Amino acid sequence: MNQTIAPRVRTLVLLLLAATGLLFAGAGPVSAHAAVTGSAPQQGAVVDKAPTQVSLTFSEKVALSGDSLRVLDPKGKRVDRGDPANLTGTTYAVKLHGGLPDGTYTVTYQVVSEDSHPVAGAYTFSIGAPSQTTVSVSGQTAGGGVVGTLYGFGRYVSYAGFIVMVGGAAFVLACWQRGAGVRALQRLTVAGWLALTAATLGLLLLRGSYTGSGKVGDVFDLDLLGQVLQTKTGAALVSRLLLLAAAALFIAVLFGAYEKREDEEKRDLTFGLAVGGVVVSAGLAASWAMSEHASTGLQAGIAMPVDIIHLLAVAGWLGGLAALLVALYRAPADTPVDALAVRRFSRLAFGSVLALVATGIYQSWRQLGSWTAFTDTRYGQLLLVKIGLVAVLVGIAWVSRRWTGRLAEAVVVKPREESDPVAVADTDTDAETDADADEKEPARAGASGSGSGSASASASAGKGAAASGKKGAAGSDKADGQSERAAQLARQRAAIDTARRKERRDADPNRFGLRRSVLAEAGVAVVLLAVTTMLTSTEPGRTEEEAKAATSASAADASSAGALTLDMSFDTGGEDGKGVVRVDLDPARVGGNEMHVYVQRPNGRAFDIPEVKVAFTLESQDIGPLPVVPDHITTGHWSASGVQIPMAGEWKVSVTVRTSDIDQTTVSKNAQIG
Repeated sequence: MNQTIAPRVRTLVLLLLAATGLLFAGAGPVSAHAAVTGSAPQQGAVVDKAPTQVSLTFSEKVALSGDSLRVLDPKGKRVDRGDPANLTGTTYAVKLHGGLPDGTYTVTYQVVSEDSHPVAGAYTFSIGAPSQTTVSVSGQTAGGGVVGTLYGFGRYVSYAGFIVMVGGAAFVLACWQRGAGVRALQRLTVAGWLALTAATLGLLLLRGSYTGSGKVGDVFDLDLLGQVLQTKTGAALVSRLLLLAAAALFIAVLFGAYEKREDEEKRDLTFGLAVGGVVVSAGLAASWAMSEHASTGLQAGIAMPVDIIHLLAVAGWLGGLAALLVALYRAPADTPVDALAVRRFSRLAFGSVLALVATGIYQSWRQLGSWTAFTDTRYGQLLLVKIGLVAVLVGIAWVSRRWTGRLAEAVVVKPREESDPVAVADTDTDAETDADADEKEPARAGASGSGSGSASASASAGKGAAASGKKGAAGSDKADGQSERAAQLARQRAAIDTARRKERRDADPNRFGLRRSVLAEAGVAVVLLAVTTMLTSTEPGRTEEEAKAATSASAADASSAGALTLDMSFDTGGEDGKGVVRVDLDPARVGGNEMHVYVQRPNGRAFDIPEVKVAFTLESQDIGPLPVVPDHITTGHWSASGVQIPMAGEWKVSVTVRTSDIDQTTVSKNAQIG
């Protein structure tokens, strides 16, 4: 049976790793958690005279450095002066040099949001009239590249290590105290501690490059590390390392002195370890809560304790599940995990699920804010996937609970005698054979002596002393050989007995069913952990919707001022062929107009495509189409000046977008111009 299960386990592990890899591969760069909700000058605006400063308003507070806000002229030269400053609340500005000439200017920003995630982007505005620009911001991303990938992997490993370490210790202490002596559980818990410690050190080294240049060479920059230590995230990582030192002491006591104590002596030590373990675990969970989603936004004072409870509940359920799986598959045959321990874990898991549901509902309300955010934002979509996985996990757990009940009600079969009758019979037969050989040896010697006559008698008498000495030595060697053989047979009997006990244990259909259901639970849990890690790196739905509302309000203001803004979704049908094209026409009246075209991906990021063409048609007067080929300004931005509208009416504005050599489509909208 073990030969059948082992390949299944290996196959499932490989599939789970592949699924986890696919989830991370599709995650891409970390999404911003602070969104730009306003700017002055506005994106794509054409101002009559040069402004004295450029300001950006974010959805939450951000951390800035000297290069966080940059303004570049059409040739790519910086025209900002001094460090950026906080004007009011969440608005930040940088001063500009005086006497700037006409042309298109590019504003780039790279900041760190209050919940520790990097935010980067760029937009353009023009002084006097738009112009060509040599500035390219196509690579303007935050949290991407090799460093971003390593940082994301480190976050996943840190979560997994915390869950395995805390859940494994909780399983031993609360459910199966005999498990403190099981080496497989010891290795599991220590592996969790090592993974969390290594990941925390890695995140601390990567942090400066992750939020800054993104260069691998900056990972070991001590000056950059010193700056990280002064941030909220750096303080949280250092606190985590200090708490891990206390966790190491806890693990040493749990699997050392505690395991050697008698049952009566364990009672007082159990209480002390439980209190200490909860304190250390809550402190470790707080190192996430104090630096990520829960620390900023709505009701932070309530959200942080809720986040701590949520993390502890996840560790108690999924980490305990990993420990139960190891106990079912790797516990020694003479120390099998019993039904009482499984029932205790079932109660622990049930309580953890209740805590997860309660805290999850609050977190979902806090991060989404509306029902539409479930389907209209990436955070909401990932949250729906997580809810589905939790539902599947609860369903499998219900099956495991049924197997637990059957295991507890099953009749306990008494083990066989410690010595196997067949082996004993074989041993007795071997011993009798050796004894017979010993008895026959002198008889053969005597028969040989009587057939030799009187001549041999005198020779035998002369050699008596030597023969006697050799016989004594031979007897001693034979005794040592019999002792060694007896020890070897004893080891063989013990191995056979252990194998048979394990075979009887694995043959129990209730235990076998429980093992399969727990293994399935663990498989779903791995994918669930990957989705949860992605959620912590995704812009909350509430923030995304607020940013969209601010953008819409800005567009409405521009429209009320006489400008026309049209948004059209497109899909060329090819790979990476979906997006949104925006056409801004100012002042949207008869005569010359300024036109700006912006192409964005569905997530709102600038989308550089090979070609954009616009055409105007007044079908009621049979005028057009009047083609316009705008100039490419920067990533996702095209512009054309002097666009002539010959007469007022309801014009059809058609935009042709080409995303590859063969993939293109045309979308259109009607609008009143003039």
